[in-house]
Amino acid sequence: MPWAGGDARAPRVSQPPGDSPGEAAIPRWVRLCSRLMRRLLFVHHTPSPALQAMFEAVLAGARTDEIEDVEVVVEPALTAGAADVLNADGYLLGTPANIGYMSGALKHFFDGIYYPCLEATRRRPYGLYVHGASDTTGAVKAVESITAGLAWQQVRPPVCVIGQPGKADLEACWELGAIVAAEIAGDS
Repeated sequence: MPWAGGDARAPRVSQPPGDSPGEAAIPRWVRLCSRLMRRLLFVHHTPSPALQAMFEAVLAGARTDEIEDVEVVVEPALTAGAADVLNADGYLLGTPANIGYMSGALKHFFDGIYYPCLEATRRRPYGLYVHGASDTTGAVKAVESITAGLAWQQVRPPVCVIGQPGKADLEACWELGAIVAAEIAGDS
């Protein structure tokens, strides 16, 4: 039987009777050609209600209807890996400031992706938001040090919030998501 597209020249795939075609049934060349949208990887560590509000605002900005052809992929910092980073065109990063540093989860993410992604992801755009109880300076400096080593390009200054995020803070988060997504969409 020809592939679901009906093209008799397409590679034939076997499929159990009555099953709908899943990704495994679609030929590899079709899956490779279907990656036409740019991909924005959103890596975050969100352990508090304040960070959840910031996360949701950044995500809403990144997924705004005003920006087309950008797929936003959300991965918690403890599960995101090098393959996710290599398959993305840009990055959003979110972390709490813990004892003057980024979260251990985001540090774990960077430890796992740094060398595998060092050369292949140079000059890719990224944005950062940080929430702290009293200070975010150390967390921002740590993330900026690592991203400078990766040669990622920050598209706007980080959004840093101390205490409960207010309306202006959440608007800044929305703008961060939208600006990074627009930067990626503009590269297509």
